[in-house]
Parts: sequence; structure tokens; C-alpha cells
Amino acid sequence: MTKASLKQEGLEKIRADFQYLMSIFKEMLQSLGEDELASFILAEPENFYGERPSVNDEKLAQAIGISFELLNLVEENAATQFRRKTETLYGLDSTRGSWGETLVQWQAAGIEVKDMAALLPEINVMPVLTAHPTEAKRLTVLDIHRELYLLLVKKENPLWSTTEQASLRQEIISLLERWWRTGEIYLEKPRLTDERNNLMHYFVNVFPEALRLTDQRLKDAWESMGFAPELLAWPEQFPLLQFGSWVGGDRDGHPFVTPAFTASTLQLHREAAIKMIRNELVALAGKLSFSGYMNPIPADLLTEIEASALKLGAAGQQAIKRNPSEPLRQFVNLMLVRLDNSISSEGLDKARHYRRPSELARDLKRLRAVLIAVGASRIAKQWLFPVERMLRCFGFHLAKLDIRQNSAYHEKAISQILQTSGMEEYDYANWNEEKRLAFLNAELKRKRPFVIAGESCGPEADKLLGYFREVKRYVDRYGADGIGSIIVSMTRSLSDLLLVFLFLREVGLLDAKLPVVPLLETIDDLKAGPEILAAFLDHPTVMAQREEGKTFVQEVMLGYSDSNKDGGILSSRWNIYKAEEALTKVGKGMGVKLCFFHGRGGTISRGGGKIHRFLESMPAGSLSGHIKMTVQGETIANQFANRLNACYNLEMFISGTARQAMLAQNQKQEERLHSIMERLVPMARKSYRSLLDHPRFIDFYSKASPIDVLEQSKIGSRPARRTGQRSLDDLRSIPWVFSWSQSRFNLTGWFGTGTALAQLRQEAPEDFAYLKQAANEIPFLYYRLIQIETNLLLADREIMQAFADLVADETLREEIMDIILPDFEEGLTQIEYLLSAPVGERRFSKIENKRLRNDALRILHEIQLQSLREWRQRKESEPEVSEALLLKLLLLVNALSGGLKSTG
Repeated sequence: MTKASLKQEGLEKIRADFQYLMSIFKEMLQSLGEDELASFILAEPENFYGERPSVNDEKLAQAIGISFELLNLVEENAATQFRRKTETLYGLDSTRGSWGETLVQWQAAGIEVKDMAALLPEINVMPVLTAHPTEAKRLTVLDIHRELYLLLVKKENPLWSTTEQASLRQEIISLLERWWRTGEIYLEKPRLTDERNNLMHYFVNVFPEALRLTDQRLKDAWESMGFAPELLAWPEQFPLLQFGSWVGGDRDGHPFVTPAFTASTLQLHREAAIKMIRNELVALAGKLSFSGYMNPIPADLLTEIEASALKLGAAGQQAIKRNPSEPLRQFVNLMLVRLDNSISSEGLDKARHYRRPSELARDLKRLRAVLIAVGASRIAKQWLFPVERMLRCFGFHLAKLDIRQNSAYHEKAISQILQTSGMEEYDYANWNEEKRLAFLNAELKRKRPFVIAGESCGPEADKLLGYFREVKRYVDRYGADGIGSIIVSMTRSLSDLLLVFLFLREVGLLDAKLPVVPLLETIDDLKAGPEILAAFLDHPTVMAQREEGKTFVQEVMLGYSDSNKDGGILSSRWNIYKAEEALTKVGKGMGVKLCFFHGRGGTISRGGGKIHRFLESMPAGSLSGHIKMTVQGETIANQFANRLNACYNLEMFISGTARQAMLAQNQKQEERLHSIMERLVPMARKSYRSLLDHPRFIDFYSKASPIDVLEQSKIGSRPARRTGQRSLDDLRSIPWVFSWSQSRFNLTGWFGTGTALAQLRQEAPEDFAYLKQAANEIPFLYYRLIQIETNLLLADREIMQAFADLVADETLREEIMDIILPDFEEGLTQIEYLLSAPVGERRFSKIENKRLRNDALRILHEIQLQSLREWRQRKESEPEVSEALLLKLLLLVNALSGGLKSTG
């Protein structure tokens, strides 16, 4: 069977499974007396929807929204089954981005197995989960999705009897009824605790099992290659997978993240991690029923068990009495007593507690050595390995909490601190860079704080020092493992970074050596980044940390959203690419390893897309093996809601990072591409800015998109605007992208590219010919073209025009559309030419996915446009009517985002 026929079979499976679920959905609606709505659901092989029924819009939108989610689940399951079949027929290396492919590529490149084994433990990847407001579905509904997915997987069993199949169908009907009776959208904004609970579900219930599966995938690939098994047997030989979180630490424009919430989050993480490890230890104890009479247990271990039991008092004695003559169980039982004591936040001492995870790790390694000595290596690999691995990846902290705040906020805080301390010149925000650096350099040589602890300085300063003091309490008690990075949003100068050291000094945290990280967001900041980094790494405060002897790793965060809003997608991605190149050069020149932290969103406009292609498209040599990446909003559920999908996405992340860290791309081709992009990108940015800088662009945007609805939505705890001002600069990137997606312009993912490509083709045909040749050879170029084309395919010219018609001023409407539409058409034409085949041949899966949704999407857009007009007309004069209309519009937002598989 060819891969093409497998893909075709996959499409047929999607249609068949979707028909099955839609027929059940139809049956459920009929059982509730919703006959007219049920008649709309045709559930036929070619037509899944009929004519628009005369039911109320809210019910119709909910029915269509549920049908989209059913299709999304079906597609996810089909993709998993496709990968399984492909690997069965063609081998583990047939899955793009997998460990199997990575190891085959390494071997083909002539890399020695010992070098592969040496690289693996140097890999350190960290998905960082954020609560950015792009998840439009309620948590209860997400739980229903998970249940339904498991039932869909259960249906795959071909051995079910007729009665078992009927029972399964009834389970699905019952689940769909629960879904139907559950409200789809948030009627109130979710609380921070809701967002934190959602993330905790993944940290506790999903990632431990996904870690096991991902490790097994690496072991399976290693064994299939015939490599020496002893090179990949124990946890320290595997890549390090850690997790991060922003919920409770990200304060950039989020006024509700208090110091108390940070403290409770850190404690919640710790307790959950220790309980997870405790459960693993209990399971391990159950497997170690080794008789002390039948196994040669070392005498020093027996002595250690007795001594430890004495130190632990009554609980220690009880632990060894529980399993007499089974010393290995006794040893684990004593670990459990110390671990239970360690959950307490007070009185940590070495004899009765594990103060740090490294202490437990030593005991586990001691146990491993005993098992190996008695010839029970198989038992150690089967049952001890998971405990050691979990401890290595989750520690006692579960996930590292990043602390993020905006540089402008920091400026207000230091001004308030200086004023309170009695300094005559305290207006730090208005100092130039030279004056700031002179002040900071002088202060960083001193040890004293500015103000007495507990003295109020002002709202920004009190909050900032408040959460740093909570971090200080945590670090003093448990160490710094649970703290990620101190991230400065909108880093524009060296002083923005050095100022953080003053705050850390103020609360006594300077010696903790917490990573201070620039976030380069706008295009100008990306260009300035290398100079800022070089000055930062050369500063005495940082030099002191670099000279401590161990390999120094400096994290640099790159923002995909603001650079896109600033200059368009092509300009954003190229400037990030160049920044990575230049920053890497700075790091290598100063002997520093860089860890890039990619602030990706869910949509292509904000850096989203397939992880392995994203990694492949990075500049040669820029991936050190240390990498962080945000996973935001609905992308968390899309990637990790289901066990196998979570394993797949983690494998893509870890194996892709390892592959890029080992293999270099062809530099000669990159040099030619560099010169062409330097000509092409300014053309694209000029075209993009011609739209945003149009004197009445905001008038057009505010009417031709549902941005005013999205600002009223309840899809996240953060405000839609940073300061509440009504300007494009103040608008967050997420609603900016979301609003263009809802109105089917999608221009954040393509605008400016078509015009630039057409201009390059006319002015420099030889360069354009090179792009055509290189399009399938250079990952960066191919990935960009595919992503931009995807956004063009998701756009819809007819619906764009319908939204533009909401703009009453005909002259304005025509002026703006005359800028947008030619670029749209040129984008489709030029990219199709560069990729050397008709889009229908190359993207038939994407086109089929769109076709399955298109009829229902058009019905929703028709209701949306009608409701939007009415809401805008009546929201001032008839508040009760407008509130009902707003609720309908929010329901439509949710349904459409499910159908488009995209929010912000």
C-alpha cells in the first residue's frame, strides 16, 4: 500500500467516522424532540448538512459547533491511526519528526552511535503552558471531549459483538446529550484558579504517562536500529523533559495575579509533584518483594535501613515492621516516610525529610545499584526506571513557574521605590539610557536595599516586591528548582535587564542567581537584541555567574505575536530568523550556550504550526539542545488532551530538538536565500504597513471585524487590552489575530506576501527563479510558504467582502479592500508557482477538511453578520436586547473557532 493510498484511506475513515457520530447526534436530537434541528443533520456520505432550519439561531449555532468538534475529534483519531499504519508498513522512521526518523538521519550522516548517546542527555526541552485567552471552550466541555475521544478509540476494536456495539452507541448518545445540555461558552470570565486547575490536569494526569510513552518510543527506535542497549538504559542517558507554567507568574497586563496567588501556586505545584512521586514509590514497593534470605542483599544496606528507621522514630519502625525479611521493600517504605514528611512546609532536616529531590535521587540510585548487583537489572529497568525518570523531570516542583512583567511596569516600580527612599531624582522612566546605566552600575556594587521591608512605596512597587518576596520565601525553604525565569517583556535596552537585579537585591534574592531573560517582541527589538545580549553577558553581575565553572546557559525569549502585528508575517519570521542567527553568533563568541524560548501562539500568525517543521526551519547551528516553547490556550487541549496525541507532540518536540542540535543545514544555500530575503522582506513590510498606516484603517477594522464582540468575551482571565486604551498598539495580539480569523480575512497570516512576491518576480526574475528552486530544499522557505498558503486557503473572499460591507463608508471600504484583495490573489498565485504544483494536488487533505466544514461555516457567518449588525445598532439604546444578542454572538464565536480550528 502506497503512502498516497494510506492518506486516501485516512480521508475515507474521517468521512465514515464523522457520518457515524453525526447519525448518533441526529438520533440524540430526535430523542429530545428537536426534530427540525435533527432534520438539518443529514449525516449522509456526501452531504452532512441540509437547508438552514427555522429553529432559533442559538440552537442552530450550538448544533453546528458540536458537529465541528465531532469532526475535529474524528480527524485527530484518524491521524493517530494513520501514523500507526504507516509505521507498521514502512517502519518507525516513516513518521516525520519521530525518533525513528532522527536516528536514521543521524546514521545516514555518518554519526557514531556513541556520539548519539552522548548528545541525548544534553537535550533539555521545556513546554511552557500559558493561560493566554485563546481557549473559547469551557473546561467542562473539554472533559466531555476527552470522554468522547476515548469512546471513539474504543470503537476501533473490530471484535465487538453487535450488542457491545449497540451499548457503545448508547454511551455516545448519553454523552452527546450531556454536551447538548451543557453551556458551550463562559458566561463569566474564568478565574485564575480555573485556569490553574486546567493546567494542573495536564501536569498531573497527562504528562507523566506521556513521558513514559515518549521514552518508550525512543527505546523502540534505538532497538530497531540495532544500537547497543546499554547506551540507553537509565534515566540519566535520556533527554531531559521538564515543564513550565505561566499561570500564577505571568503579570504582564494581568492585574489579578497577586503575590498570594503566586505563593499558593508554588505550594500547589510542590504538593502535587511529591504526591505523584509518592504514588510511584508505593507501586515500586509492591514490586520489590525480594526475600532477604534468597537474595544477597549488601550488609551496608541492611545497616542503613536500621539506622534510618531509628532516626524516623515510630513511623520508621512501622515502615520496617510492615515487610519483615523484605529489605528492599523496607528501604522504599522508609523513603515514603521521609517523602511524606517533606510535604510539610516546616522543619526540613536531612534525617527526617528530603530537602531536595537530589537526596531522594541518591537513594533511588542506591537501590538501582543493589538490584543490578543481585542480577535484577530487568526489574530495575521495568519498575525503578519510571520513578527515577519522573523525579528527574518533575522534581519536587512539578513545573517551573516563570515570572514575567513588562519593562514599563518595572520603570514605574523603581521610580516609586526611589521616591520612597528619599532620592531627589526618582523619575527613572524619563532618564536616558546613559543615566540609567550609570545609576544601575553604581547600585549593583552595593549590598543595601533602598527601603525597609514592609514599607509601602506605591501600587506597582508594592505588587512587584510582594511577588518577589514570595519567591524569596519559596527559594529559602525549598531551593530554586520551582522558579523558571524572570522575563522582561518589551526588552529594549540593557538597563531593562539590569534593573531586575536591583529588584532581586531589594528582597535578598540576588544570590539565588535566577535567570533574567529578555523578551524581544517587536521587529526593532529583535534587531537590537544581539547588542543587548552582548552587553548583558559582559556585565560584571552576569560575568560573576558565568565564571562559576559550570556551563553557562543564557535564555532569550523571542516574541512571535507583536513582531507579526508590527510588520506582517514574512517580516516577523525573517527578523526572528536573523535574530536567532545573530544572537547565536554572540553566544558562541562569548562561550555561552543559548536557550531560545519561543513565545509561540496557537495560530500560524503567532508562530504556531507543526513542531518538527518549526524546528527544522531554524537557522543552522542555532539550536543548542536547550529550548523552551510556550503552548497557549486551545493549543494545550489540541496537543495534549489525549494520551497518544500528547506522546506524539512531545516526541516531535524532543526528537526534533535533538536532530537539529546534531545536524547542520547547508550554509551555501542559506547565504543566497539571505540576500534575496533582505530584498523581499522590506517589500512585504512596506505593503503591510500601507494597510495599517492608512489614516482610517482603525475605522475599517473596528467595523469589518468582530473585535468589539471579542473584547466582551469571557475566554480568559486577562483583559483584552494592556491599559484599556482604544488603539492598535494597546490591543493584545491574540484578539487582533482572532478577529481577522473570525471575519475570514486571516490577513495576519498572509498579508503583504503576495504583493512582495509579485514585485520580486517582476524586478528580479533570476532571484525569483532561485526561490522556486529552493522552495523544496530549504526548510525555512518551504515552511513559510506552506504556512502562508494555509492561511490563504482558510480565508474566504466572499465572506471577507460581506464583513467589509459592514463599513458604511463606501469610499473607505473600497480603498481598504483595493489594498487587501490584490495581495490575496497574488499570494495564492505566486506561492502555487513557487511550489511547482497545483494547490489541489499538494493540499488535498487541507482542501477536503475545509470542504467538510464549508456549508455549515457559511450558515454561521450569515447568522453572525446579521446579529452583529443588530447588536451594534441596539447596544446603546436597548441594553436588555443587546445583552441577548451579545450572548448569541459569543456562542457563534465559539462555534466558528471550532470549525476554523483557530482562535488567537
